[in-house]
Amino acid sequence: MSITPSPALSARILSVRRTLAAAALWLVAIAALAQTADKAQTADKAGAVALKTNLLYDLALVTNAGIEVSLGHRWTVAADGHFTWLSKNSRHRYWQSYGGYVTLRRYFGQRSMVNGKGSAFSGHHLGIYGLALTYDVEWGGEGYQANRLGFGGGVEYGYSLPISRYFDLDFSLGVGFQGGEYEVYEPIGNRYVWRATRQRHWWGPTKAEVTLKWKL
Repeated sequence: MSITPSPALSARILSVRRTLAAAALWLVAIAALAQTADKAQTADKAGAVALKTNLLYDLALVTNAGIEVSLGHRWTVAADGHFTWLSKNSRHRYWQSYGGYVTLRRYFGQRSMVNGKGSAFSGHHLGIYGLALTYDVEWGGEGYQANRLGFGGGVEYGYSLPISRYFDLDFSLGVGFQGGEYEVYEPIGNRYVWRATRQRHWWGPTKAEVTLKWKL
């Protein structure tokens, strides 16, 4: 049985709800991390806060930003989010997603020493993270849409290379699990026809970063 999509008004309402939900999550995360940063300033004066962007996402036309806060003793906590809502309905092109990561990291080695010779955000690091995201991807044929947030998490390893006094370039890769429900649909004429509802149970790489960090 073919199921046609909701009316245009319902789609717009759903889009607005998604946007408001993403904005609310970002505001809560930034407020919490800002409060943590105030407490961390006395412990790690050299770079207690860093703002960052994942260059891989930038290349894929996905707007993203993050904040990382030193907790002292080489520990940091970070929140990263992304948002893109590109579409061309006449050609059935959709590249839409929003979500983010929360990461707890431990840095190692001389570069992570806060003693005038290093930074709280530099050197080798290990971490654990949780993620949440939703998406709608279609390139003229079969499309995949997650109407609800999917969740996951994993472990990561990376290296943050200082490239100047205020900037680091961070390379990291995370592996773990991502799950969630998504729908498969097909564009037919001016309508999008539902084909199947599936569950994603993915084990493998779930995070990749080439991140430019600005140490405040």
